[in-house]
Amino acid sequence: MKYTKLGSSDLQVSEVCLGSMTWGSQNTEQQAFEQIDYALGEGINFIDTAELYAVPPKPDTCGLTEKYIGNWISKNPAKRKDIVLASKIAGAGLPWIRNGEDISGNSIKEALDRSLKNLQTDYIDLYQLHWPNRPNPHFGKHWPQTLDIQKIDVAKEREEHLQILTALDDCIKAGKIRHCGLSDDTPWGINEYLRLAEIHNLPKMVSIQNEFNLLHLIDSPHLIETCVLNDVAYMPWSPLAGGALSGKYRNGAKPEGCRWTIEQRNGIFRDTSQSHSAIEAYYDVAKRHNLSLTQMALAWVYQFRGVSSTIIGATSLEQLKEDIEAYKLVLSKQVLNDIDQVIQRYPVPF
Repeated sequence: MKYTKLGSSDLQVSEVCLGSMTWGSQNTEQQAFEQIDYALGEGINFIDTAELYAVPPKPDTCGLTEKYIGNWISKNPAKRKDIVLASKIAGAGLPWIRNGEDISGNSIKEALDRSLKNLQTDYIDLYQLHWPNRPNPHFGKHWPQTLDIQKIDVAKEREEHLQILTALDDCIKAGKIRHCGLSDDTPWGINEYLRLAEIHNLPKMVSIQNEFNLLHLIDSPHLIETCVLNDVAYMPWSPLAGGALSGKYRNGAKPEGCRWTIEQRNGIFRDTSQSHSAIEAYYDVAKRHNLSLTQMALAWVYQFRGVSSTIIGATSLEQLKEDIEAYKLVLSKQVLNDIDQVIQRYPVPF
């Protein structure tokens, strides 16, 4: 396992990050412990979670994932220093989390204290904003004219950004977090936070995590360029497109307990005819080169120029092993060329 500096921070993180969002819904606490132990044994030192997890978000599972991780830390206190722990404050829209209100300076401090209690730790290495307060083109909302961007109050956004950065600065000075980052944001969001941080001598956002995979390529090249040229770590989440690029949904299959059988807050937005056609085309490429679709899709993201650390998640230890094993796979030039041909046919499948 290789390690990389997380953007402009002093953190050294593994190029594979262990995601946790199914712990507490599709995974038990014991299974979560097994995944953490196995990942650490494979050299992964980076774990990502969020206050709203498990997913899909529900009032009775909110915070449960953090509590599982906290219980693991409680049982393994000497290993806390060996992991880079990331969590996220939820944005607006979930009524059981701060009445669905926007992220603010006050809500950051409230949410952070709750996360620290759940995680049974004195500090979080990377504290992220789960999504911006303004409408954002993520979770299937990236089609032209889906969002009325002209209605966004820019002055209000900048005022909120400054308030958020000031609160994060307070939290860093208090020793509760080491660095801050973004999730599900855009080049404008990144640049505004960086600009305000420089003007007001406030913390710089060191990372962003967005969905990025063979079915969802909108961050390349513009957002990834923004990250690379500003020393902001780019961390793809859902490199298998919510499991779709494992091939489990081919030919209309929906295995019991899989994500597409569970009601999602934003709907099953990846389930389109174009997605299925693209998956079949990628499956044919993998089969032609004696590869599994899962490992080919993961290796493509792992090796994508500009990616710092890829967030993977699994609902079984066997899946986790396959996902990590894919990190060792080097895709040939011919495989990459064949993948490019599919991308040209299906650039925006959902």
